[in-house]
Amino acid sequence: MAAKQTFEKAIKQLEQIVNDLETGDLPLEKALKKFEDGVTLSKFCNEQLDKTEKKVTLLLKDGQGNLTETLFSTSSK
Repeated sequence: MAAKQTFEKAIKQLEQIVNDLETGDLPLEKALKKFEDGVTLSKFCNEQLDKTEKKVTLLLKDGQGNLTETLFSTSSK
């Protein structure tokens, strides 16, 4: 059984595929397989981002269901 895919793992795999394809050293069949894998990973990442966006939107709704926009800050000031 394969380990559960995470967004972070998928991004790393996608980066590796891009690097492999950019070298141009792969035979056509292997390049096509990597491209197919990359498309699958890209779809997975987009789905994860969509789910996360929906969660964030839900968390930002007030009691009346209105969205309140706030700036996301990584600083602890």
